[in-house]
Amino acid sequence: MKKKHNGLKLLLIILFAFLLGGATTYSILKYTPLLSQTIVKNTTTTIRNKSQVYEKNSLAASIDKIYDATVLVEGFKNGELGGSGSGFVYKTDDKYGYILTNQHVVSDFDEIKVVMTDETEVDAKVLGGDEYLDLAVLRVDKQYVTLIANLGTSENSSLGDTIFAVGTPVGTEYMGSVTSGILSGKDRLVTVSVGNSYSGSDWVMRVLQIDAALNPGNSGGPLLNVNGEVIGVCSMKLVNDQIEGMAFAIPIEYAKSHLEDLENGKKIEWPLLGISMANVTDTALLYRNQIIVDQDIKEGVVVVELSEGTGAANSDLKKGDIIIKLNDKKTPNIAYLRYELYQHNAGDTIEITYIRNGKEHKTKVTLSKQKS
Repeated sequence: MKKKHNGLKLLLIILFAFLLGGATTYSILKYTPLLSQTIVKNTTTTIRNKSQVYEKNSLAASIDKIYDATVLVEGFKNGELGGSGSGFVYKTDDKYGYILTNQHVVSDFDEIKVVMTDETEVDAKVLGGDEYLDLAVLRVDKQYVTLIANLGTSENSSLGDTIFAVGTPVGTEYMGSVTSGILSGKDRLVTVSVGNSYSGSDWVMRVLQIDAALNPGNSGGPLLNVNGEVIGVCSMKLVNDQIEGMAFAIPIEYAKSHLEDLENGKKIEWPLLGISMANVTDTALLYRNQIIVDQDIKEGVVVVELSEGTGAANSDLKKGDIIIKLNDKKTPNIAYLRYELYQHNAGDTIEITYIRNGKEHKTKVTLSKQKS
């Protein structure tokens, strides 16, 4: 009888241990990341006091942080629509909302309108812009603003980070399109044309490279990280049958450093070197100015004329000299010379390295202010 009782007791102990072990194991799996990584598919996020369930790894929550801050920018001339782009509200005050976009989106138009995400069309005023920055600030009545973008920084971003863009490519029927990709490169130097120039090499921009799809109309829209923070202003893409997935954005910290001037309509005061110039490859222009360049020289900027009363006129530079460096930074063409020059301010003294009669020389130049 005692053996039977002991056997029953052992059976109950085994059964209790099994149940207790199962319950313990389930609790550990359920309330630790181990199980959550395998069975939890959705996340709940609260934005503007509204809770929403999103798929895991979705960008939807981040898109909600910017979507209603983005706008379609339309330019009109003589009452006719002449072009369009994108922009985003980056701040408000007591009366107005402020929109950042590209200068090339709004230049050469006499009337600018923006279309909000609820399709309300609003008159906008261009407060200021600059063709070399390729940035412009617009202003609209605050009553139309429902969301303000959160400005972040691109400096902490790493290659391979997920990014996305919001804008209006091609036309109004695609307003509010979202594209995504990765950060493909930082600190890229890309040559561009400015204003009505078609040379394609007036200026060098330091930009972020991305592989997200950007199309005509995306210009001026926000580039964002996975947190929905603006890290850049979409600006351009390389267009070539042999190239895919190479688009560029102006880093947001570069834009922020000029916002106050643009908001106040202040002209950006770029320093003046005091010369008219030509690339060594521009043989027709050099021929018209009776300048002969050694055929062995393939890169550099030729001094065509010096302006009286400027730093260049008071230096050792002469017509026909070939500038190859500015403060030891190479200047293979006009675009790179302007880029290096515009890192300085009027009143700064720089060192120019140039070639004359086959020999290198150096001279100091004090930069002047641009004439209004």
